[in-house]
Amino acid sequence: MEGSRPCKSCGKSSLVRDDVSAYLVCTSCGFVQDCQDFQAYFNGFKGPPEGTFVRVGTSGTGSSLNYKEKKILEAQKTMDDIVFRLGFSGPRKSEVKEMVEKITEGEYGLGDWFPILVGACAYVVMRTNKKSLSIAEMVSVIGCDIHELGRMVARVVDFLDLKLPEFDIVNSFERAIQTCPSFRRVSRDKVERMLKQGIFLVQCAVKWFLTTGRRPLPMVAAVLILVAELNEVDVQIEDVATEVHAAVATSKMRYKELLEALVEVGKGLPWGKDITIKNIVKNAPFVIQYMEIKSRSKHGEKRKNLEDVGYCVEDVVSDCLREEAGYAVHSNVFESDSHCFKAEDGSRFSRSSIDDLENLKVSHECLSMIYSKFLNDFSRVKAVEECRDDCGRKQKNRYELNDACHEWWSGKSELCKKLFLEQVLAKDVGFDALPPSFVTGCLATERRREKINAAKLRIDKVINPTNIDSANAGDVCLFDDRHSGKKRKRRHDGIDWEDVVIETLLLHQVKEEEIEKGNYKSLLGLCVFNSGV
Repeated sequence: MEGSRPCKSCGKSSLVRDDVSAYLVCTSCGFVQDCQDFQAYFNGFKGPPEGTFVRVGTSGTGSSLNYKEKKILEAQKTMDDIVFRLGFSGPRKSEVKEMVEKITEGEYGLGDWFPILVGACAYVVMRTNKKSLSIAEMVSVIGCDIHELGRMVARVVDFLDLKLPEFDIVNSFERAIQTCPSFRRVSRDKVERMLKQGIFLVQCAVKWFLTTGRRPLPMVAAVLILVAELNEVDVQIEDVATEVHAAVATSKMRYKELLEALVEVGKGLPWGKDITIKNIVKNAPFVIQYMEIKSRSKHGEKRKNLEDVGYCVEDVVSDCLREEAGYAVHSNVFESDSHCFKAEDGSRFSRSSIDDLENLKVSHECLSMIYSKFLNDFSRVKAVEECRDDCGRKQKNRYELNDACHEWWSGKSELCKKLFLEQVLAKDVGFDALPPSFVTGCLATERRREKINAAKLRIDKVINPTNIDSANAGDVCLFDDRHSGKKRKRRHDGIDWEDVVIETLLLHQVKEEEIEKGNYKSLLGLCVFNSGV
């Protein structure tokens, strides 16, 4: 008998506990009791008190894990999932786990902060090993806010007392061109060619300070688009920017800045005045080859022979004017000009007979005239070939501009390999630029200086109406602010809100050097609204 309680069915006190189901069963009528009563045993041989399905001190044992073991297991799964999606190898995976364990002192965690910590440790491990991994790519894997991950990275670096190396944009470009889905169908040889061209352009962008103080991934996307266009790979800048985790609008802006820099380099060519932002892509092979030749020459060294000039004479003039050129329809189209540039063997220059550029009586004006004539004749030839299309057969001598310069890239420049920053800055690529932010700051300071001078004249005109010099205050030509890209609301007299603020600050005797810095809000708060305190 398990107890003196009677059966609910027959009323007899004949209840026993079933060994299999642990329920109370009446031995008289066989009725199973529906209530599982707590039955304690005191001073019995079974030890501590226990009840039905409730055992003291046994919670979380047996088939279920306790909290600490479960926390460690879930943390291990989280770390394995993140490093797997990042494609980390065995050593990198171990470094991430060791860093997380060191930071958490082996306690790990299960909150929303733990995946962010793992991502921050993975980013720090890649940066310390000089591998390219951007925070934007890490955010896409973890699914958190970029600023939140950045703060966690700063905390990890501060806790471990580390110093991260500079972000390597060259490695980032190499990884992008090898992993972007847009370039998976491109042949390996073309990818290798694009890789060298891209490294060359990326380091030129570093020399032109187009990456200084800016996010590097938009420039990586811009260079990818340019080398794709040069190698006739059909990609869209929106797709490439998304694949490298860069903002589309910023990537387009960097692409435009890169083209503008190439236009500045192209001004050194004989036909440089005809190169614009619209046709720079077609002239880019000539411009890049010119940059490559310049980078191979030592700084300050004067080129003495024709071989150093490269394409400037041989690859352009000779190829365009020789009789067997693919675009020539009539043999006498360039007969009057080609004889001046033909060598003795009938195809190339005789380099042994030319020791100095001065012996070649061809000026820049002559080369420009030849290039213009080539463009005009090319348009006529193309029109003639279009009229021949009705013959039903493909013309063997169809000429395309890209085919004429298919050998423009040699890849012999040192800029095709990864160099240190000092080495990159020491190279000559035909154009030296200042940082865009510095130029913008100088222009903004100059514009504010013009506004300050105009405001002083307007104030003096009101204070001293008889002053002759102040009578022409309205005729002062202010600095043109179209370069700033900002639209300002102006009154009918040509004065905008900035002019009013500058006048107010001048009237409160604020130093002109402080006004030139442009911190109007702080100056108004300190010198105008709190001036009476």
